[in-house]
Amino acid sequence: MDPQLFTADAKLAPYWWDHVPRPALPEVALPAEADVVVVGSGYTGLHAALQTARAGRSTLVLDAEDAGWGCSTRNGGQVSTSVKPGFAELARRHGEARAREIVREGQRSLAWLGEFIAAEGIDCDFGVVGRFHAAHNARQFELLAHAATHQAPGLEVAAEVVPRAEQRRELGTDAYWGGVVYGQHASVDPARYHQGLLQRVQAAGATVAARCPAQRVERVQGGGSAPFTVHTSRGAVRARDVVIATNGYTGTLTPWLRRRVIPIGSYIIATQALPAALMDKLMPSQRIVSDTRRVVFYYRPSPDRTRILFGGRVSTDETDPRVSGPLLHADLVALFPELAGTRISHSWCGFVAYTFDTMMHIGRHEGQHYALGYCGSGVGMGSYLGMRLGQQVLGRAEGRTALDDLPFPTRPLYTGRPWFLAASVRWYRWLDRRGR
Repeated sequence: MDPQLFTADAKLAPYWWDHVPRPALPEVALPAEADVVVVGSGYTGLHAALQTARAGRSTLVLDAEDAGWGCSTRNGGQVSTSVKPGFAELARRHGEARAREIVREGQRSLAWLGEFIAAEGIDCDFGVVGRFHAAHNARQFELLAHAATHQAPGLEVAAEVVPRAEQRRELGTDAYWGGVVYGQHASVDPARYHQGLLQRVQAAGATVAARCPAQRVERVQGGGSAPFTVHTSRGAVRARDVVIATNGYTGTLTPWLRRRVIPIGSYIIATQALPAALMDKLMPSQRIVSDTRRVVFYYRPSPDRTRILFGGRVSTDETDPRVSGPLLHADLVALFPELAGTRISHSWCGFVAYTFDTMMHIGRHEGQHYALGYCGSGVGMGSYLGMRLGQQVLGRAEGRTALDDLPFPTRPLYTGRPWFLAASVRWYRWLDRRGR
C-alpha cells in the first residue's frame, strides 16, 4: 500500500470491526431436522430467525463465512426510507394505490428499525441525525427542491431545502449546488447493531452455524412435514421451511434468484483521526450525507467524530480495496481540499445487490421464502423485510407487505455475473460529468 496515502497500520477491513470483530462462533453439530433453515446471517436472515425462534420454531441459520461477515457489517450505517423509485414511477408500474403502499413500506421500515433497537436495548449508536442529500449540479438542485416541495399528498416526509448560499451550515464544501435535508433519516454502527441482533437470535434458541455453506436445496417428494433437504458442507438437514437471505452474496445455490440480483461492490475508506476543529468545519453535525450522482458518494462522521467515513462505487473490477482506496481518497479531496494530506486508516468493500427494477423483493419461489435486492438500502429495509419474512413463515397476517411477489425481472443472457457493469459505470460517470 502507498505509504503516502495509507497509515502505517492501515487495515483492509471495516472500521467497524475495530470495535466489534466478527464473532468466532464455536462449531456446532447440525440437527437432523429443523422447522426453519435460514441461509445467510446478515440482517435479513437474523430478523427472520428471530421471529421464528421466538415463536417456538426450531431454527437453524447457516452462513458460508463468519456470522455477519458480509455487507451487514461492511456498510456505511446509513438508514433511509429505502425505496428508490419515486411515487410517480411506482404508480406507472403498479397503479396508484399499490404505489402508495410501497412508499409507506419504506417509511415504516425506517420508523420500525428505531423502535426495534430501542425496544431490544441494542447499544449501537443509533440516532435520527438527518440526511443532507446534496445536488452535484444546478439542474439536480432544481429537481431535488421541486420534489421536496411537491410531495404526493399523504406521503409527505420532513424535508428542508438548503440553497447553495446556506450549504456550509450542513457541509464544509462549495462543491455542491445545495441540497435537501431529510430530517428523519438515521445512522447506526452497523457491526454493533448486527452483534446485538445476533445475540438476541441466539438467546431465542436459534442455532447459528458459521463457516458452514449451504451447497444445495432439494425438494423431497413425500417429505411430509419436512419437504426440503438442505445439503451443507457438514451434512444434510431436513426442513419444513427454507429462507434465502443472501442479498449481494447470492450464488449458485439459488440460480433463479442469482439471475435477478446484480452484485455491486460498495467501497468505503476511513480517514486517519482528524483535529476536532477540522471535523467541525467540514461536517458541522452528525448528519449522514449522500449526493445525486448516478455513481453515488455517501459519507458521514464516525460516531465519535474523530474521522470521516467516505464511500462510493468507484471500482469496476469489484475486488481490491487497495485499488479503490486511493480512488475514493481522490474523490474525497475533490470535495474537501483541506484533506489532501490526510491518509487512509481503513479501506474495505462489500457487495450490495441491485435489481433490474431498482426495487427490493420479497416472496416465494419453488416453496422457498426469500427477501433481497435492497439496492444499497439494506440496513433498514433488509431488517424490516427479514422481520416480515419471519412472520410470513409463521403464517401470520401481519407479515403481508405491499412488496409481496412483485414481478421480479431479469435480462436475457444474465446468469449472475454482471459482465455489463464496467461499461455501465463508465457511462454513468460520463453522464455525471455532463451534468445529466
